[in-house]
Amino acid sequence: MRVLVIFCHPASDSFSASLCRTVMETLRAAGHETRLTDLYARGFDPVMQEGEWRRYADPAVNRDPVAEHVDDILWAEALVFVYPTWWYGLPAMLKGYLDRVWIPHVTFDIPTETTGTRPRMQHIRKIAVVTTCGASWLISKIIGEPGRKTVLRGIRALCHPRCRVRYLAHYKMDTSTDDSRRRYLEKVKRKLARW
Repeated sequence: MRVLVIFCHPASDSFSASLCRTVMETLRAAGHETRLTDLYARGFDPVMQEGEWRRYADPAVNRDPVAEHVDDILWAEALVFVYPTWWYGLPAMLKGYLDRVWIPHVTFDIPTETTGTRPRMQHIRKIAVVTTCGASWLISKIIGEPGRKTVLRGIRALCHPRCRVRYLAHYKMDTSTDDSRRRYLEKVKRKLARW
């Protein structure tokens, strides 16, 4: 399977970076063809400027500023998002990536007066999230996990109708231990090896 891994963390020596390396190694060992989009390493600009916003719905030009990223999501059959959960949601860099890359006439058709949003990413059959959360599982649930919902409901709605999803989170990261992080890395390996 062709798997695109989207990684978002500013520090190359972070636990999130270790998670990304584990994800890439595990997927390759399982025989998947992989590509990595490291948003910080690539210097991705998450800000949609006014000119880009004005061309957002124009299929002739809306992909131009992010063509390489669009090509990657069109290539992929599966997506793995690796990021830290900050303020219960996606890091701003990752949210900007979704705003700028998941564009009309590529990932969905804009609704009209007679039709709703039409998904265009039916080639994507699996989505996984590998994340860390400073909060506990309970607090995350009480807040509503907006980051999880953005990816596993919002992005998934644009994919294959039977797109399978997996959410792997290490909660209470702020008080994690070497042992809890090791166990989480093993869980990520185990779950993605059979994905």
